[in-house]
Amino acid sequence: MKLLSRRASAFLLAGLLLSAATAHAQTYPAKPVSLMVPYPAGGPSDATARIFTVPLGAALGQQVVVENLGGVSGAMAAQKVLAAPANGYYIFQGSPNEVILSPLANAAVKLKTEDFRLVHPVSEAVMVFVTRKDLPVNSVDELVALARKSSAAPLTYGSVGIGSLYHLILESVQQQAGIKLVHAPYKGNAPLLQDIGGGQVDFAVLVYSAAMGAMADQGRLKVIGQLGAQRSELLRNVPAASEGKELKNFSYKIWSGFMVPKSTPEDVVQLLHKAVGATLKDPEVRSQLAAQTQLASAPMTLAESSRFFEEETARYRAIARSINLQPQ
Repeated sequence: MKLLSRRASAFLLAGLLLSAATAHAQTYPAKPVSLMVPYPAGGPSDATARIFTVPLGAALGQQVVVENLGGVSGAMAAQKVLAAPANGYYIFQGSPNEVILSPLANAAVKLKTEDFRLVHPVSEAVMVFVTRKDLPVNSVDELVALARKSSAAPLTYGSVGIGSLYHLILESVQQQAGIKLVHAPYKGNAPLLQDIGGGQVDFAVLVYSAAMGAMADQGRLKVIGQLGAQRSELLRNVPAASEGKELKNFSYKIWSGFMVPKSTPEDVVQLLHKAVGATLKDPEVRSQLAAQTQLASAPMTLAESSRFFEEETARYRAIARSINLQPQ
């Protein structure tokens, strides 16, 4: 009788937990949801977030509001999300920059990659080499050649912060090409792009954006090469750096995804995953991403998203080790 009683109690407890989870799923979201963008308004990350707010809000049945917070290579915003209750009301729009690389580069960043759970990747962006308008180069090979001749007064390059993917890429380029550059860290893509347009910085590796394309068309800066292994179908007129002689086998791309703290209830994560998946099928979302020179991510299950996140974490940690990146 005592054993039966224990079994009955276990079934009763399981039933209560299931009921509580079901009730939680039915009530979430009961108020607006914040989508945290880890850079200032006006940059490509911000533009991507604003493409998703209305359709994601429709899928969730609640308003989705963008919140911008730049600083510490995006880690400041990541830490704010982790400090908030893990209840699904703060979604983090993250990339390898903020959740994988910033803890490796900045001693002040206390978060761990494993603190986050990737709900679903949402977009894949094209990265490019972009220079000030009067820098006397028109290709990546010419940029490398100019850097070699300018060792006494090295060229300056900007990035969104020490330890960002853009910083790591150009540190790797210096090793590979045998050149010396001076790093100028910024709080986000938008202010860096403005300074390249104003001639304050020689060049940068950045995510291509509509704003960058407009500035290039106006003659305010130059886009001289892509970082992908091949030219993106969305930017056919710009050659890949690997097409030249200096950076053979050169290939980088960057993705962004919607993340939540690891301890977020499973039912909430599942609901968010379903909602994000629905928005990625929306033709309007896909066309707006393409207008920003971004591809909508392919469908993934939650398990596939987790595996993808683990593989990307391993890949970028390996890059950091290859250039001996140390927390500062």
